This record gives sequence, structure tokens and C-alpha cells, in this order.
Amino acid sequence: MNGMTIFIIVASVVLGGGIGFVVTAALSRKRLKASESLSTRIVEEAKKEADTIKKEGILQARETLVKSKAESEREVKERRQELDAMERKIRAKEDHVDKRSDALAQKESQIESRDKSLVSKENQIQEKTDKLSRMIEEERQKLERIAEISSEEAKEQLVQAMESEAKRDAALLIRKVEEEARRNAEKASREIMAYAMQRYASDFVAESTVSVVNLPNDEMKGRIIGREGRNIRAIEAATGIDLIVDDTPEAVVLSSFDPIRREVARISLERLITDGRIHPGRIEEIVKKATQEVDKVVQETGERVSFDAGVHDLHPEIITLLGSLKYRTSFSQNVLQHSVEVAYLTGMMASELKMNVKEAKRAGLLHDIGKAIDHKVEGTHAAIGADYARRFGESASIVQAIATHHDDSRTTTLLGALVQVADSLSAARPGARREMLETYVKRLEELEGIANSFNGVDRCFAIQAGREIRILVENDKISDNDAVMLCRDIVKKIEKDLTYPGQIKVTVIRETRVSDYAR
Repeated sequence: MNGMTIFIIVASVVLGGGIGFVVTAALSRKRLKASESLSTRIVEEAKKEADTIKKEGILQARETLVKSKAESEREVKERRQELDAMERKIRAKEDHVDKRSDALAQKESQIESRDKSLVSKENQIQEKTDKLSRMIEEERQKLERIAEISSEEAKEQLVQAMESEAKRDAALLIRKVEEEARRNAEKASREIMAYAMQRYASDFVAESTVSVVNLPNDEMKGRIIGREGRNIRAIEAATGIDLIVDDTPEAVVLSSFDPIRREVARISLERLITDGRIHPGRIEEIVKKATQEVDKVVQETGERVSFDAGVHDLHPEIITLLGSLKYRTSFSQNVLQHSVEVAYLTGMMASELKMNVKEAKRAGLLHDIGKAIDHKVEGTHAAIGADYARRFGESASIVQAIATHHDDSRTTTLLGALVQVADSLSAARPGARREMLETYVKRLEELEGIANSFNGVDRCFAIQAGREIRILVENDKISDNDAVMLCRDIVKKIEKDLTYPGQIKVTVIRETRVSDYAR
């Protein structure tokens, strides 16, 4: 019974598997046929859609071509119309030029005829002039007999009268011109401003040629000198400066016209004093290191200053000269700082005058580069600086501004005048430079002496540290118009006789007082 059951079950399973396989195979064949028919329809539809898209693209291309052609034809038509209009204008101008030529030819013929008549008139005038001269000579001789004075004396009296009258007329004219200039200042501001401010310029310079190094004690002087002076000789030979050891307590003096060498010597000596080992070998080693450090500082300073001032594309040699001005002084004013100030001042004034600001800054920054080497090269620092600027590719206007920034008579450009003005403004500002008391007092006395040398001056006072002088005049001797001429005469004499930095303001004061009593 069990065996039979098992057999039946196994037979059923086999039979069911066979039936399932047959059914699955039939279904797979049906699905394959359906997929093939579907893919065929998709391909046909894609072909139809591609044909449709192709036709639409062809139609669009044709439409675009038609539009482009129409647009081109329209542009060609417009261009033709413009050319026709221009041709008509040119023809009209040619006709106008022909008419002008005919008119000029007629005028030339008229002028030739006039010239002939003028020649005859000149001959007549010459005859009349000769006749008049003879009559004047006869009258002059008669007047000399009547007046009992010679013609030379009469001329002298006439010249004096005309001179006083001309001064009064000139004073009136000056006042009138100044008032008119103030009213029309906007119209003529560029040249008036630049050339009027040119009077600020001066050529007044002093140098600092020594440096002082402090010592911890006076015993250090002996160590600096060394046995039989070998150390001091080694220092002077290595640095190229003069080392002065005198009775000044705890200090030695370094003297040299070369500021770079003086700075190298100062650094080297301070390091030798700090290190304590002072002998020729050590001196040469320290001086070599100090020289390298100073050269690096000079180069970095030149690059930094040119960048800060907005002046680019400078030659490396110019940058080195610019950086070395860090150690150059004039009246205790640092020349590098002065050059930067001049660059900014020149740039600001150029901006106000609608000039090239970059060129103005460049000229202002480089105007004193000659001071970096004027102790080595013959000539003034202005001429030396201009020569080096020309040599290293600076423009002609920059070179001219550098060469003439201390010479009013050679300045022919507005840029040169601006550099002169900015140079004087930077040098003359309060605290920029230092002068000795004796020089200061002497300048004030000379200033007051010039003012007192003129007739009609009652009193004068030099104020503002000699930057201004106020002059009181006598009312009965000096009129308002005479005061104008007196002020100008004093200004000219100050400019001629005195040397001073910056400018001096001259103020002439004429006071009129009217008094009466109420009874």
C-alpha cells in the first residue's frame, strides 16, 4: 500500500512538471511574437517621426534663409541711401570751396591794388614826417631861448613828471587788472596758478655730514683706537669715513659726505661696542655684514616708497638712488620724506589743474635723486638728478622738471613750476627744517632793513618767524595807489637781495584817521 502511494505521487509530480513545461513554452512563444510585432511598430513610427522632423527642419531653414536675405537687402538699401546722402554733402562742400576760392582770388587782387596805393601814401607820409621834424626842431630852439633851459634839463624834468604819473597810472592799472583777474579767475586758472606759485621756489640747502655714536664709558675710546691706533685705522679703511675721538664724554663722531658709508660705520661701531671684540679681523667682518644690511634696506625702502607714492616702472638704479635718500638730510629734514611730500603735493596740484597726476607724482618723487650722489659727482644735485633720470629712461618732461626745480628762469613747463612750488612748500612748512638762531635773527634784521630803506615807511614788523612782514606807511606821503607800487617794489628787492626758503608775505598798511570834536 505504501509503495503504491509513493508511486502515484511520483507519477503525479512528473506529469505536473511536464504539463507546466509545455504550458510555459507556449506562453513564451506568444510573448516573443508580441514583442517582435511591437518593435516593428515602434521602428515604423520612429521613421515616420524622423521624416516629419526632417521636413520641418527644411521648412525652417528655408524661412530663415528668406528672412536673412530680406534683412541683407534692407541693410544694403539703407547703406546705399547713406552713401547717397554723403555724396550729396560732399558735392555741396566742393561747391562751397569753389566759391570761397573765387572770393579769395578777388580779395588778393584787391589787396594788390591797395598795396600800390599804400606805397604812394607812405611816401607822402614820409615827406610830411620830415617836414614836421624840421618844424619841431625850430620850435625846440625857440622854447630853449624863451625858457632859458637846455633841452636835456627839460627832458629830465619831463621824464620825472612822466615817471611819477606813470607810476600812478600803473598802480591804477594793476589794481584794475587784479580785480579783473579775480573776476575771471576760473577762465585763466591753470597758467596763472602755476606761474604765480612759481615764486615759492628757492635754492637754500644745508647738509648733515656727521653722526654721533654714544659709548658706555670713556674706556671704550681706548679699545676703539686700539694698540698704536690699529683698530681706528681698520675702521676708517673698511668704511671710508673719518672717526673722530675727542674730549666729548662717552661719544665719538663719524664724519663723511657719503651718508651710506656713515650709516654703515655707525651700525658697525655700535655692534662692535655691543660685542666687545674689537680687532681688525672682527671689524672687517662686521662692516661687511652691515654693508649688506644697509644695501638691502636701501633697496626695500626705494621699492616701498615708489609703491606707496603710486610711481611704478622705475629703473632699478633709480630705486636704489631713491632708497639711499633715507640717510640724506637737509636742514635736519629727511630728504626721502621730503621727496614723498613733494610727490603728494605735486599730484594734488596737478589734479586741481586737470594735468597728468601720475606724471606729476613721478617728477615730484624723483626731483632730488641727485642728492644721493652729489658728494661723488661734480655739479648741482638738480643737474646730476636730471642726467641720471635721462640715462635711465625717464621722459623729457620729467628730466626738465628735475633739472629746473631750483632755477626759475629755465622753467618752461607747468610741470616744472608745480615741482618748484611743491618743493618749497615741503621745505618751508613749520618744523620741516631747522636753522641756527644767528641765521634766523640776521634774516629778520635784513628783512626789516629792506622795508625801512623805502621812503614813506613809518614802521615795519617781521612776524610768523620771518614768513611775513607788515609795513605801516605815512598817510601824507603814500597814497592808496602808491601803497600798491611800494608793496611790489619791496617784494622785488626782497627776492633780489635775500636768500630764504619758501615765501615771504609782504603787507603794506595805510591807515586814515579822521577826528573831530562835538561841542
